[in-house]
Formats: sequence, structure tokens, C-alpha cells
Amino acid sequence: MSEEQAQALMQQMQALEAYMSDLLQKEETVMKLLHEAVGAIDSMKALGDTQLETLVPVGMGAYVKATIQPNEKLIVSIGAGASLEHDKNSAINYIEERIKELEIVLQQLSTQKHEVAARLEHGQREMNRILQASQSK
Repeated sequence: MSEEQAQALMQQMQALEAYMSDLLQKEETVMKLLHEAVGAIDSMKALGDTQLETLVPVGMGAYVKATIQPNEKLIVSIGAGASLEHDKNSAINYIEERIKELEIVLQQLSTQKHEVAARLEHGQREMNRILQASQSK
């Protein structure tokens, strides 16, 4: 294998490493979204049939007291800056659907990571073979 081929292989491996880094970053983001979604469902389920008093952050460490009425509608973001009003069960169902979608994305990312890892491993073996061949000359 020529030096040009070795350089090309090295560039491919660097591109694969950058892609792997990107996949890991995306996976971390999806995991954070999943954690947030599970927390949101837990919070919605904790809203009972009694009136609750809470603090709502308004920024810079300032809060305003607010009362949550029983069976009050929830506002759920549906993306692109749009939100919909749902009752508690509908809101929970909506978030559970988003969780299923995120879990699918996580599986896809995992598959891609395994494929990239296998290609990196193959490239590393090929590089080792090239080095051994050049040293034996």
C-alpha cells in the first residue's frame, strides 16, 4: 500500500472519529431529553385533585407565588414555538409518545455507533498492517 493510500486511510479514520464524537454528543442530548420527559410525567402525575401553591421562577432568582387549580389544563409544547392545551391525561399521553420516539432515536444512534466503531477498528487493523509491512521492508 502506498503512502497516499495510508494518508487516505488516516483521513477516513479521522472523519470517522469526528462522526463518532458527533454521535456521542447526540446520544447525550437525547438522554437528557428522555430524563426531562420522565421528570415531566412524574410531575404531572403528582398533580392531584387538590389545589397546590407553588413558586414560579420569573428570572434572576425571583419567584412569584402561584396556585395550581385541580384539574387545570396543561400547556404542552408541540415544537416550532407552538403549544397546545391538554388535560392532564392527554398531556401525559403526549409526553409518553415523545418518549417512545426518543427511545427509537436512541436505538438508531446506538446502531450507528456500533457501525462506526467497527469501521474504526477495521481501519486501525489496516493501519497496523501497513506499519508492519513498511517496517519489514
